[in-house]
Amino acid sequence: MKLGARILKTGTAIVLALFLAELLKLPSPVFAGIAAIFAVQPSIYRSYLTIVEQIQGNIIGALCAILFYQLFGNHFVIIGLAAIIAIIIHLRLKIENTISLSLVTLVAIMVAPEDDFYSFAFIRFITILLGILSAFLINLALLPPKYETKLFKSIMEITGEVIKWIRISIYQASDHVELKNDIERIKERLIRLDQIFLFYKEERNFLRKHRYAKMRKVVLYRHMIATVRASLNVLKKLHQYENDLSLLPGHFTEKLKGCIEQLTISHEQILIRYTGKAKTKHEEKIGELDSMKQSLLKLHLQCLKEEGDEQAAYHILQMMAAVMEYNEHLLHLEKLINSLQSFHKDEGHVRLAEPDPQ
Repeated sequence: MKLGARILKTGTAIVLALFLAELLKLPSPVFAGIAAIFAVQPSIYRSYLTIVEQIQGNIIGALCAILFYQLFGNHFVIIGLAAIIAIIIHLRLKIENTISLSLVTLVAIMVAPEDDFYSFAFIRFITILLGILSAFLINLALLPPKYETKLFKSIMEITGEVIKWIRISIYQASDHVELKNDIERIKERLIRLDQIFLFYKEERNFLRKHRYAKMRKVVLYRHMIATVRASLNVLKKLHQYENDLSLLPGHFTEKLKGCIEQLTISHEQILIRYTGKAKTKHEEKIGELDSMKQSLLKLHLQCLKEEGDEQAAYHILQMMAAVMEYNEHLLHLEKLINSLQSFHKDEGHVRLAEPDPQ
């Protein structure tokens, strides 16, 4: 089990919130700790964007609590109705992410004793606001996350999983049900990968030269993910049309296997070269992929001439289209990496030694 940065930040934010609440002698400092839990964000930029929304949510919760308390009292049914109104307000203002924190404020204020209600409500409001600010300070100061390493490692892992199944499938050695389940798992991992990419995209660079490199890298990583999806599409077609492929002439299937195998090798080489662990001349790789494009086109035309079954020919057409698209993505990926390494030599490789953020 790894102690990630997110876990450490959450614990530290709670400690800071409770410490400051005790230092200021605020009653019920536990609410500061609870607010800190909800306010911790996975990135500095997201923390900056959400602190205003969190303060707005805190204010909405406090105002709803005071209004309903004064009009109807603090019966538990009234607290529930006040919570519903607060949620509706959040949805109308499109600040859904702060609903939980707002409801904490609302409940904390509405359970206040009748004596000196306003001062008690103000203290609870300040206590929760203190928790929000504590989490914001911790997000700024403690272990600013570096999502590039985590992003690239995830891309490598998912790519490796897809390529493994492609190589098994082209020799018709895969279990149909197991492969189907694994394809669904890979789709779920791609959803999480998109979230990591979003966190990486949100990271900010203050130096101009780093900003330009970051812009190129954002384009590069977006296309890396698109290339993974293209490879997954090839795998899905292999899985979907495995019976049609088994009925094709032997010489055709052997050529198709060779083309797909060569594309997976190129995919691995391109990613490894980006880590700085492999040397491949850009012109040679571009030539290989361009040549592969011509080979795939000839293979497709040959299949159209030889295949008599129209339904099978239609399925093979989809398969060839997926393989050609995969080839195009690899060709563009090679060009993007070469462009980055030509214009930003210091930032042209990913650093895998950095710890993963959580």
